[in-house]
Amino acid sequence: MPRRRYPTISEGDDGKWHAWVSVTRPDGTTRQRHVKRATEAEVETVVDELLEQKRAGAAVERGRPPTVEQWMTTYLDTIAPRRCDPGTIRDYRSLCVHWFFPVAGGQRLGKLLPGHLDEVYLKMTHAGKAQSTQLKMHRVINRALEVAYRRGLVPRNVAQMIDPPTAEAVEQTALTQPAAESVLAVTGDRRNGTRWAVGLALGLRQGEALGLRWSYLDLERGEMRVWWQLRRRAFEHGCGDSPCGRVRGGNCPQRHLSLKTGETAVLDLSKPATADRRTGLVFKTPKGKSKRTVPMPDQLVELLRRHQIAQDIERIVAEEVWQDHDLVFSRPDGQPIDPKHDHQEWKALLALAGVPATRLHDGRHTAASILILLGVPIEVVQEILGHSDVRVTRRYVHVASELARLATQRMGSALLKIPPTPSRTP
Repeated sequence: MPRRRYPTISEGDDGKWHAWVSVTRPDGTTRQRHVKRATEAEVETVVDELLEQKRAGAAVERGRPPTVEQWMTTYLDTIAPRRCDPGTIRDYRSLCVHWFFPVAGGQRLGKLLPGHLDEVYLKMTHAGKAQSTQLKMHRVINRALEVAYRRGLVPRNVAQMIDPPTAEAVEQTALTQPAAESVLAVTGDRRNGTRWAVGLALGLRQGEALGLRWSYLDLERGEMRVWWQLRRRAFEHGCGDSPCGRVRGGNCPQRHLSLKTGETAVLDLSKPATADRRTGLVFKTPKGKSKRTVPMPDQLVELLRRHQIAQDIERIVAEEVWQDHDLVFSRPDGQPIDPKHDHQEWKALLALAGVPATRLHDGRHTAASILILLGVPIEVVQEILGHSDVRVTRRYVHVASELARLATQRMGSALLKIPPTPSRTP
């Protein structure tokens, strides 16, 4: 007798339509899953999905599938933290709570439809949310559903069935070379003035500049190992089932600071050993694949040598108050510079130099722009700035208009021969 490949669908005495499908459990064993629906067509739809999932080799979890909110919570609590910082997780969770869960949080994960995602993005558009925020929401959903699909929780990733929100690339702004020179001109007699020479000349991120340590500088060879950055990390509540009643996690008596593998919390060594010395500042590796070794120009090496001498004098003056964190740029007692105070210093420098207010991160864009205008190949600029993808570096090509103008002028001279204008006869 030929083997029956499609399950039998029949109407039962209860007026419902029934089918039994052999499915695979997560442990590799099989079982008969009972499908019961009001109509034969509904049963066929479910049977088709189960068979498609079985052909794809996915396991069907026993029991009722989780809701969208339950799965997204699981994903953000136990899966995403292996790839993302705690601050990024908080941002993702906020997006889900405000936009995704109100629309589809109660839906069973397997019943999520493309229309639900369309509704989420439409509501965000009507609320005036930026396209980049909508795209971030889509990427969170897409990643979570992709993990669910790989684990056999859903037969398909519905986020792949719609066009993602579009977000135009933000045009990078930068200081002009004269403006950058004006800023550096007013930093010469200020504490840690070399910090801005490092940022503008090499395009370091704020955290990378503040996290520089002397042991990662080779002044003899003129090399800088950008292997760490200093970041502020928000404390979380550690009170668990017995809420402390404090709004901010930093005020919780049992506050918790999440650290990923390889990260180190910066301690305030002036506090007693029995006290909580954690400052909320963390040493962590640079963003993405930005860990790199950057050659330094001779002029910057000389500035760093002078800065090192000035810091040695501060260490002597501070005596036992000095906290040695090996930082290149520090407070007068050796402690790290808070990123907030570093940002305030940038604003003060711009005002003092008479340069229009720009973002601190624009200093990084300035380095990229000047390098490109100097004719440095874009792949080399990518290496210096630590971009993981050259497409990120290409966002700066708009500053090459002067190079483009010179190139087209040369093309005109070489190719376009304009005949002399005939003189008018009287």
